[in-house]
Amino acid sequence: MSPERLDRILLWFGFRQRTLRNKIHYRNVLGNGIPANRRSMTDHVTKKEHEDFIRRTIELSRRAALEYCTGGVFGAVIVKDGKIVSEGMNRVVASHDPTWHAEMEAIRSASITLQSFKLTDCILYTSAEPCPMCLAASYWAGIEQVFYAASVEDAFEYGNFDDRPIYEQLALPKEQRSIKLTQLLRDEAIVVWREYQAKADKIHY
Repeated sequence: MSPERLDRILLWFGFRQRTLRNKIHYRNVLGNGIPANRRSMTDHVTKKEHEDFIRRTIELSRRAALEYCTGGVFGAVIVKDGKIVSEGMNRVVASHDPTWHAEMEAIRSASITLQSFKLTDCILYTSAEPCPMCLAASYWAGIEQVFYAASVEDAFEYGNFDDRPIYEQLALPKEQRSIKLTQLLRDEAIVVWREYQAKADKIHY
């Protein structure tokens, strides 16, 4: 994925260009090197270990698509301190759940395993470049680095998985999107928000 394309995706999500570079570093495992400002997170992980983690995601993608037939060609693992803490594979077809992507399963499992809704110092490895939903979930989870194998373009060419319409929709003003957004009863909803704002023991995330 080119830097220009990443910048466009971030703009679609309402993030500044600087956010991706500082928060989540996207890197194809076949690419060159690790930027200096992200080296501290991967100093203890060798290139072979990175590749082993990716190979595990590829094996999970094979299981999902060809062996168990639970969904598309997608697998993911989350690693902390050089060890896999969770795994996930696509189960959209088997579960009748459009959100059951490999990355989502891995994030949910890691959060349960680590008993935290923030996956600090965790790395996401995935067999294919995350879709907009999984990328957004990575931000919510506090994941700082993602390694992937196949690109969005590969997923489209070989599997007809096309994220482009979603990117295009997110780039449009709300009023022009195919899913109509209609606001109702804002004043009543804000009453609860104000109570939440005043709640002394609320947990921030």
